Amino acid sequence: MSAAVRVVLVDDQALFRAGIRMVIDSQPDLEVVGEAGDGAEGLRVVRATRPDVVLMDIRMPVMDGLEATAALLADPSFGDAPPRIVMLTTFDLDEAAARAIRQGASGFLLKDADPEFLLAAIRSVHAGSAVIAASATRDLFAHFSEPESKPVPPAYGDLTDREREIFALAARGLSNAEIAQREFLSEATVKTHISRILAKLGVRDRVQLVVFAFEHGLA
Repeated sequence: MSAAVRVVLVDDQALFRAGIRMVIDSQPDLEVVGEAGDGAEGLRVVRATRPDVVLMDIRMPVMDGLEATAALLADPSFGDAPPRIVMLTTFDLDEAAARAIRQGASGFLLKDADPEFLLAAIRSVHAGSAVIAASATRDLFAHFSEPESKPVPPAYGDLTDREREIFALAARGLSNAEIAQREFLSEATVKTHISRILAKLGVRDRVQLVVFAFEHGLA
């Protein structure tokens, strides 16, 4: 049996943390290994416990989630494998969430999300192969994208024609299953294409693929 996915909760509302902890700890493959009530404390807890996934509130006292996220993702002690960070927000179109995802967060969740969706999101982020609410992430960037796009990097030119087609569909928020159905491919083939695209572009996951597409005018 594989080890449980280790989760840290960082949120200034103790009652909210207690509820999320209860939901997560009810699952045999998930485990809450630490909690914090602000970003500064969150940094200490995450560095001490080395979790797989961090659920990070955006608005907190002492140090907010944006500053804490930037610090964690830049922390050299994690090497090339910092924890996956999921931002928690009360707004579905939240500019702060968009900024956090640009920094490298793996997505965002609404605080009133269904427990089943929360659990599925943690597992998906840990797997690194899926995006949290891909369509919502895309809408978020469509709403808050910069008016001036950056030059397309040379790495994009390394994609094959087929990979560019898959890239465009993934950037629109389509899942592997949806891409497979649309392109008459197997899901395994789509997954292989996505893995190659991420490697060629040097991005961690499909959330960052969406960010890449919007920042370079490819969405």
